[in-house]
Amino acid sequence: ANIGVLNFMNIDSSHMTPAIWLKLSRKVNDIIKRPDIAGVVVTYGTDTMAEGAYFLELTIDSEKPVVFTVAMEDASAPCPDGPGNILNAVMQASSKEARGWGVTVTLNSCINGAWEVRKPQTTNVQTFKSGEKGYLGYVYDGKVKRFNDRVHKMKLPLPSKLPTVVFFSTYAGDNGDFIRYAVDKGAKGLVIDALGAGNVNAETYEAILYALSKEVPVVISTRVYYGSVEPAYGDKGGGGMLEKKGAILAGDLMGTKARLLLMLALAEVGNNPEKLKEYFR
Repeated sequence: ANIGVLNFMNIDSSHMTPAIWLKLSRKVNDIIKRPDIAGVVVTYGTDTMAEGAYFLELTIDSEKPVVFTVAMEDASAPCPDGPGNILNAVMQASSKEARGWGVTVTLNSCINGAWEVRKPQTTNVQTFKSGEKGYLGYVYDGKVKRFNDRVHKMKLPLPSKLPTVVFFSTYAGDNGDFIRYAVDKGAKGLVIDALGAGNVNAETYEAILYALSKEVPVVISTRVYYGSVEPAYGDKGGGGMLEKKGAILAGDLMGTKARLLLMLALAEVGNNPEKLKEYFR
């Protein structure tokens, strides 16, 4: 393969922002449209890789592979994984077998789809996983072994600016004050990582109603790694009651990704509750 290198940015991924992802997506879009380009590899840090890959998945419309990869062990470690991960990512990006997967996160030979991937382990080289949905495939001996196709596909236009959407994770004893504060400070949307299948306590429920009364859309995700938010509980703060009052249930989309989807959806259709719900079905 003929490989070109572009130094887009060099920062710790914990310092990454949605505004930077906007710029990165525009750059990758420009590159991948070229007929001489088979695919793109993005080297990244692990802390926000799942969200970064998901943002590009939503905003890049191409059958060509876009592969995020990383090193868990640095170059001075006895067994650094970076060189092998980059090699596998290049092999995947140049492989016809990898077309149609959209944006993936690939390391330790395993290929994860951007919708499902998360980082459930802080230090292990096998840190990125796709849970119940499973890997899309893996790379071995320079070849892509394809197991599955991606489950979701959604594309949104790149806006010039993203609205402010605030993410909270609820907890036992939450009084909802931070939700009210975010609304009063001008947040354009909220994502609440709720308990279980999408439940909050009574005080948090009242804070969510406050947000909805101010016409701030609220999306309910779950702190639980696997499974979806469901309108199962009908009591005060239950997922069913939240949906009845106008909150949007995020399905099985993790909360930090639901925040990005809400940002892009608000930028496209504005604060239109019925249209916003369509993005989370």
